Amino acid sequence: MRFLSIFRKSFLEQKRDLWLLGLSLAFAPLFVFIYWVMFGGAAGGSTSYGVLVLNQDAPVVTEDGALFSGGEDVILGLRGITYENGDSFLRVNEVGSLEEAEQRLRNRNAAVLVIVPEDFSSTLYAWTQGLVDEASDLTFVGDLSNPYYTVAAIVSMSVVDGYVQSITAAPRPINLVEIPLGASKARTEFENYIPGLFVLAVILMLFQVAMTPARDIESGALRRLRLTRMTSFEYLGGLSLWLALVAIVSVLLTYGTALAFGFRSQGPLWLAVLITTITSFSIIGVGLIVACFTKTVTQAFVVANFPFGFFMFLSGAAFPMPRHTLFTFLNQEIALYDFLPPTHAVIAMNKIFTLGAGFGDVLYEVVALLVLTLVYFGLGVILFQCTQMKAE
Repeated sequence: MRFLSIFRKSFLEQKRDLWLLGLSLAFAPLFVFIYWVMFGGAAGGSTSYGVLVLNQDAPVVTEDGALFSGGEDVILGLRGITYENGDSFLRVNEVGSLEEAEQRLRNRNAAVLVIVPEDFSSTLYAWTQGLVDEASDLTFVGDLSNPYYTVAAIVSMSVVDGYVQSITAAPRPINLVEIPLGASKARTEFENYIPGLFVLAVILMLFQVAMTPARDIESGALRRLRLTRMTSFEYLGGLSLWLALVAIVSVLLTYGTALAFGFRSQGPLWLAVLITTITSFSIIGVGLIVACFTKTVTQAFVVANFPFGFFMFLSGAAFPMPRHTLFTFLNQEIALYDFLPPTHAVIAMNKIFTLGAGFGDVLYEVVALLVLTLVYFGLGVILFQCTQMKAE
């Protein structure tokens, strides 16, 4: 029967390209892995929310000589919130200054800051003794555009309010005050998602970056260009310059479209363009790596989906990602996904467009992007030169 002949023909042709079949079959399992990384697996709890505590509280001595420290009790209460399996719901860390805390909030190393005032314990103790005193203000600070802020703030407020009621049973001895970081309070839900889309516009260039040299390889154009004694620098330099220009145009078109639909930028556009330009060269490097191991445009397209999936989902460009801190270097928390260049670009874009950050405020992200771009782009150039630019 003819359909069996077609089946056999397709099978024999596929045998010549088994690795491409393997990649196609592995693509869905890759997303299973990505979602496992994002949400902690079946056995673990889900996302943990970073809470910073600036404990300015001065403990008081009660009538029976005991030391009453309401601030420490609040910290213990926050740390006691867990999932059913015992995993921490809130990652609570004490900080020494408001400046340190605000910097960590801008870097999205935490979702909310709880400031316990100096008179917290004395106010609570006065209410327990029936001495009607003025209410004290306990402050919550956060970037309201951070998707994790709402959950972290509500849970933290519930913990504090429950503790206060258990101590005094008074209607409102402590005022819970919310202070938005920067201009985050004025942002709409639409505007909260736009900064990541600028980075996504650059990540989408990965397909074109991988397919452009693959087209030259498949058509034989690259071989003919090598016969002209064209150098690797000339080919890769010209190709990279063109693709970087396309990335910049893509970002500007995205920006113009966002403005047309009501997006408001708090920071300078030139800084955002600088960030995305640097990011584009890291994406070009990855595209060149893909092109090194493919011979056709179709292969390049299939293979490019793998790094694209990592960049899109794990960098926070499309969805907010919890930070899994690995270690601290030069007072900077290094998280699991910080080895992906777009991760730093997303953080920088949120600082620029939401918090009105200037160059000095995103200096760390710029330096990290430059270092990672040199690694990714350099590796892509070296591999492409070794595999595709050698004289035959």
